[in-house]
Amino acid sequence: MTRTARRSPLGVPTPRVGRRVLRPVRRMLTFWRRSLQARVVASIVLLTVLASGAVGWVLLEQTRTGLLNHRVDVVVSEVADEVADAQSRLSAASGIDVDSSGQRRDLVEPIIQRGLTRGFDVVMVGPVGGSSGRIADGGAEYTPDLDTRSVPTSLEEHFASDSALPAWTYTAIRDRDGRTVPGVAVGSQVVLPADGRTYTLYFLFPLDQEQETLALVTRGLLLAAGLLLILMAVAAWLVARQVVTPVRLARRVAERLAAGQLEQRMQVSGEDDLARLAVSFNQMATNLQNQIRQLEELSRVQRRFSSDVSHELRTPLTTVRMAADMLHDARNTFDPATARAAELLQTELDRFEGLLVDLLEISRFDAGAAILDLEDVDLVTVARRVGEQHATLAAAQGVELTVIEPGHACIAEVDVRRVERVLRNLVSNAIDHAKESDRIEVRVASDDHAAAVAVRDHGVGLAPGETAMVFNRFWRADPARDRSSGGTGLGLAIALEDAHLHGGWLQAWGRPGQGAQFRLTLPRHAGAVLRHSPLPLVPADAAEAREVS
Repeated sequence: MTRTARRSPLGVPTPRVGRRVLRPVRRMLTFWRRSLQARVVASIVLLTVLASGAVGWVLLEQTRTGLLNHRVDVVVSEVADEVADAQSRLSAASGIDVDSSGQRRDLVEPIIQRGLTRGFDVVMVGPVGGSSGRIADGGAEYTPDLDTRSVPTSLEEHFASDSALPAWTYTAIRDRDGRTVPGVAVGSQVVLPADGRTYTLYFLFPLDQEQETLALVTRGLLLAAGLLLILMAVAAWLVARQVVTPVRLARRVAERLAAGQLEQRMQVSGEDDLARLAVSFNQMATNLQNQIRQLEELSRVQRRFSSDVSHELRTPLTTVRMAADMLHDARNTFDPATARAAELLQTELDRFEGLLVDLLEISRFDAGAAILDLEDVDLVTVARRVGEQHATLAAAQGVELTVIEPGHACIAEVDVRRVERVLRNLVSNAIDHAKESDRIEVRVASDDHAAAVAVRDHGVGLAPGETAMVFNRFWRADPARDRSSGGTGLGLAIALEDAHLHGGWLQAWGRPGQGAQFRLTLPRHAGAVLRHSPLPLVPADAAEAREVS
């Protein structure tokens, strides 16, 4: 079955079609954001377009003004010659010739004929005076096929009196077929001896040649601008490529260095600034490689030292433990001071043995030798068992310890020994940092993909920035604070490694005076990738959670 794009009743494409249309746009935007070369070329091309447009506009205006001024000068001079020739012919006319119509025809017809051969049109109107002298009044004589509306009204108004000086203006010359060309209209007045009246002559000169010249110049400028644009784009691309290519190579080498390929280096060619940059980059990479190798060697030596010391201390610790146990069992036969010393020795040996066990566990994590013994476990049962183990300690501190169960089993494929160790550490820390009469909640939840356990206390809390440091080895928020449950300073570091070994999360939240919450999130199936937690990291009773809700 072929799937077709569905449309709404109004014919608007569905979001699937919209996504298909927007996908190329997103790709272009991504390319634009990531390509320095494209932005450089586009910027230079844009500046070239703006510069070419400004220069071309100035050149066209200068050319247009020069062509029109020259044409106007020529036209005014030619009109002056025609009017002077007409005046001389009128002066030579017989004084007894009183036929004004014939004299008018004799005046205008030669001018019209010369206009037909020399490319200008003529309109003669008059006599001027009173309300007459307008073309619309009729009686005008003009070049055949000329539309007399070509004479501008403003020029007619100028010659409304019989003493007006010659004048000119721009106009649009029309013929009877409706064709229009730009032109120059020049007006002048003459007096007929036959009737002594004043008549107006309008000369219309087309600007089609100037228009063609300006169009030719415009095409030349556009062609030159196009060629310049292409040349600038190619030049910008080549220059940007010369600069961006080494930068791209440096980026690739930097990415490989960040991925752990410390032997990667840039190729050096030439002696310019980019070559010197490559040399400096390679020197930096070499120094970093040496420093990282030194740190790795130091870390390896440190881990081996911790492991060797932990193993070597087990034998003397066993011997001291046997002697301490004998002294502790016989403490009732000693004087009070000696008996107290035997008890303190037993307590400190217990703490020292716990520290040794934690150091051995840390060395296993550092060596990558820690493995999981996976089985399907109900985290509700584990949380309940940890709560029962710490009930006596919580009661001694005056703290109420509560396990909040979801009402159903939370089965996950985990190493029960490691998960129980994490929860014991979280609960004992919560008891140590809780205030008297406070309540500690151990909350368990799960969904189809993950299971989580959150331990919430209402004690001193954590200052800003301490949520990331709390998992560091031997770090304590308050070194002077007494711990009722002992502790070695490695508990949360081991708990974090146990969580990571499961592919899970161990996260902390805290605010001064509002307490803290630690959340352990584990995938329900080994090897699954965590994407969320069924429990919030910020507890619901926290101030910021109430503000959000």
